[in-house]
Amino acid sequence: MAKIKGPKIVTPIPGPKAKEIIKQHHRYIATTTNDPEYAPLVIESGEGVWYTDVDGNIILDFSTGIAVLNAGIRHPEVQKAVEEQLNKIWHAAGTDYYNLKQVELAEALEKVTPGNFRKKTFLCNSGTESIEAAIKVLKWSTNRKLFLAFIGAFHGRTFGSLGLIASKPVHRSRMSPVMPGVFHIPFPNPYRNTWKIDGYEHPDELVNRVIDYIEEEMFSHYVPAEEVAGIFFEPIQGEGGYVVPPRNFFKELKKLMDKYDIKMTCDEVQMGMGRTGKMCAIEHFGIAPDIVCLAKSLGSGIPIGATVFREELDFKISGVHSNTYGGNMLACAAALATIKVIQNGLMQNAAKLEKLFKERLQEMKDKYEIIGDVRGIGLAWGVEFVKDRKTKEYAKDAREKILLEALKNGLALLGCGASAIRLIPALCITEEEAKIGLDIFEKAIAKIAKK
Repeated sequence: MAKIKGPKIVTPIPGPKAKEIIKQHHRYIATTTNDPEYAPLVIESGEGVWYTDVDGNIILDFSTGIAVLNAGIRHPEVQKAVEEQLNKIWHAAGTDYYNLKQVELAEALEKVTPGNFRKKTFLCNSGTESIEAAIKVLKWSTNRKLFLAFIGAFHGRTFGSLGLIASKPVHRSRMSPVMPGVFHIPFPNPYRNTWKIDGYEHPDELVNRVIDYIEEEMFSHYVPAEEVAGIFFEPIQGEGGYVVPPRNFFKELKKLMDKYDIKMTCDEVQMGMGRTGKMCAIEHFGIAPDIVCLAKSLGSGIPIGATVFREELDFKISGVHSNTYGGNMLACAAALATIKVIQNGLMQNAAKLEKLFKERLQEMKDKYEIIGDVRGIGLAWGVEFVKDRKTKEYAKDAREKILLEALKNGLALLGCGASAIRLIPALCITEEEAKIGLDIFEKAIAKIAKK
């Protein structure tokens, strides 16, 4: 692909080919989250931060395949590693036999995840599988049966992880009962929280309320702390709206969890792998969790997940947990190359571009009343849209219209939360490309805000 200088729209989006494929998709593919009205994008190819759709439209990607393509679309070093592995062997049963790629990847993950302690890794195929493994590691190692999680959290849609999430009611629609023994806590959302505290002005007050709620309400009245195996959390809530808690929250949470010997599981599936300017987002908050779950961008689009945990939490006998495809040779090769390229420049670029995104998005907030909140770190940004800044009433319809308007002008975005949009370009994006995307985003907001 030649050097792309900007989006190129050759047909309205969706074009004629795209319309036909969307029609066929809904005929043959199970209903999931596709929205033909506000996300009518049919991707055919791509490179770096650019998609080409089936009608020849070139679109700037600020969605990264739901935070999967952190290294960019078809990063050459990752592609080279996969091609080299293709010529050797694609799959070798690493849970019955042994293979070097799994060992190399586990060694690399021990080094790049927080905590100066010995770790072990369970390899799987997705984020929800990495969470399921963490549940089993905790139950086995602690012999405790209960868990804590946060309101607004998303950890996956299989039945164990489904018990942990509290993002949107639709996720549990007709699915109860889910995994029992999970108790949910309000997340310290500085913009929207149970106590109506301005968490930007009074972060310590907000943190204290959450910590007090856990100990004085939950542990004192209905959850026996000595039976809680672990607490699951996202360092920045993803599907819940890209919500960034106060910087001292996790330190205070760890103090409380340590008091009751409750293990901490950090879900880095969406926020990890350099997205925030550090390999793991929890590094911004100054703690080392007992377990870290990774997936999405770990394989740059080749499916892989990993549960990295303290060595002493390991299953003591074989057969308690396993799978077939976890640690697939191709996926391990992709992950090893991905870690290397993210360490060697990409996460540093994410940190560098944080200032640009923070300043531009804040300028938009100052200019457009429809924007209620802007929050983010590195290249993980959420912009929340409201009907009224005082009432903070969600503006979901406006959010959807902005998504479509941006797409029609060559920028792919995704929603999150009730009425937010996430801006999550690949970490290889240049400042020039970032400015192009931010300009399109602002023009879409300006057009919809006038209506």
